[in-house]
This record gives sequence, structure tokens and C-alpha cells, in this order.
Amino acid sequence: MASPSTPAVEVLAQVPLLAGLKPRDLKRLASAMKERTFAAGSKATVEGEGGVGFFIVVDGTATVSVGDTVVNELGPGDWFGEKALLSVDHKRTATVTATSDLRCLIMTAWVFRPFLEANPDASWQILSTMALRADEPAS
Repeated sequence: MASPSTPAVEVLAQVPLLAGLKPRDLKRLASAMKERTFAAGSKATVEGEGGVGFFIVVDGTATVSVGDTVVNELGPGDWFGEKALLSVDHKRTATVTATSDLRCLIMTAWVFRPFLEANPDASWQILSTMALRADEPAS
């Protein structure tokens, strides 16, 4: 688990989805996130499979594909999987494949939902940003 004093707080502050949050809210989120790495060529998410996590790219690169078509490229500060935080029985809408060694911070739905309930101001900021991305390809 990331410590609130680690650079995870700085990483979260740079993510547009979370950039409007107060420092104390960023610290709370950072302390609840886990770090996960993916080797180049491995899949972080697979289209059509279930998912409960939200990922923020810390280091490395990845591609987002729908079917056989690459629809986006990700790098540090990018995020994916936010729909899985809010929908029950979410099926991934894209495959995210590491194109280099990939290091991500991950938050699960069962951690995120209580955070939203306890922090209504933060909830509004996050949900507003997610709504803006609703038409974009996501995982």
C-alpha cells in the first residue's frame, strides 16, 4: 500500500481526474492505492472480461485497443478503468497492453466507493471529470 508521504500523492495530483481534489483527499486516496507492475507485452485489462480496478500509469507505456484496433496510447499520468469503480459487474470495454514495463497505481471499487460516500466534494469533482470522458474509449 502506498504511504501518504510517498510520491503517490504527487502522481495523483497530476491526474486530471483527481487534480481538483484537496491535498487531504489526495493523501487518503494515495494511502488506499496499491502498486502493480506489468511486463512489456502483458495485458493489464482484457476487453470483455470483468474488472473492479482503476489504474494510473506511473511509469511506462501501454496501448488501448478495441477489437484489433489500437485506439489510444497511454503514458505516465494517464489512467484507465474508471468505469469499473462505479458500475456493478463491469466488463472491460478495451484491452490495455503494456508496450514497455508498466508500473501503475491501482484502486479497487470496494475502496473507492466508501471514499466517495465520505467525501462528497471530492465525489462531485471526480464524477464531473468522468462524465466528460464518457464518450472516449475506456477499459
